[in-house]
Amino acid sequence: MQIGILINAGPYTYQANDSAYQFAKAALAKGHSIQRVFFYHDGVNTANRLTEPPQDERNVATRWAKLAEEHKIDLVVCVAAALRRGIKTDILAPGFRISGLGQLVESGMKSDRLVVFGD
Repeated sequence: MQIGILINAGPYTYQANDSAYQFAKAALAKGHSIQRVFFYHDGVNTANRLTEPPQDERNVATRWAKLAEEHKIDLVVCVAAALRRGIKTDILAPGFRISGLGQLVESGMKSDRLVVFGD
């Protein structure tokens, strides 16, 4: 099954971002593929490379980037939501790219399921 994921919640505020990551890992382990992960609303903060969590905490951007690299997953950050939060191309974490809502629509069309995490 081809799966698209939409993340609306920030990386350290709510459980949604962590749940999406765990869901993606479980789906991949079961043989499904993740077509794209689209970060929207506060979810765009996931892609901020300037975030430095304490050493004993998880680095959400790094683990998404690693999963994307291992499984060829497209990590897309909504341009409008990113700009509202001061996130531009020069501060994107490796593995993420900025694009428009058309990428979310395309993900919904190409995927068998579009799973939404966060409000």
